[in-house]
Amino acid sequence: MAAIHQHIPEPHEHNSIWSSSSDSHFKAENVSLIGLIHWAYEMPETRILNAPGWASSTYFNIDASSDASVDAKIAHLAPDAGKLQKETMVRALLADRFKLVTHTETRELPVYELVVARGTPKLGDDKSNGTTINHGRDHIEVQASNSVAVLAEELAKEVGRPVVDKTGISGRYNLKVRWTPDVDAASAGSSAPDAPPSIFTALEEQLGLKLRPGKGPVEVLVVDHAEMPSEN
Repeated sequence: MAAIHQHIPEPHEHNSIWSSSSDSHFKAENVSLIGLIHWAYEMPETRILNAPGWASSTYFNIDASSDASVDAKIAHLAPDAGKLQKETMVRALLADRFKLVTHTETRELPVYELVVARGTPKLGDDKSNGTTINHGRDHIEVQASNSVAVLAEELAKEVGRPVVDKTGISGRYNLKVRWTPDVDAASAGSSAPDAPPSIFTALEEQLGLKLRPGKGPVEVLVVDHAEMPSEN
């Protein structure tokens, strides 16, 4: 059972998905189809190709759940298996209500490689649990079980091409980077001497990491078909 409605936008909103690996309930608020595909397929948004324009500009609220027997089955799964089961269920929902059809390919694409710039990277160690992703127009903050890989995904949204993590750094860190968007830098000129630098410079100065342009094979998810869902 799933209720899907087009979201009515309001100022200063966030995009939110609530999902537990121990039951069938899935809730999304102010999330685009691209955002839903990203969640269900674990595919960075910059690698989701050929989607219709509305898939990234129209937002939806979704409240979906299955019956008690499905909840009971998921409750007995390990967390990773429960998460995979939820992703499979959301994929089925997207196929049913959005008529979504996709396939994967490997393409040779321009990329940025995320590498260690020099010396020791400046990574804020953090031992707490959970995942935090705070991404605004001039900042990214990430804390996750594999923080640098998640940072690479978030950076890809800013630099317009896939970012491949080549740092070799795994583990949980509290990563923060703040920059001045290009449009702000152009309008401010030299009147803001204390403003943060560009995203490329900020990444090197604040985290000791660097984006290096390159080209390489990238797995992408190609959208073959999608339709606006009927509301209920």
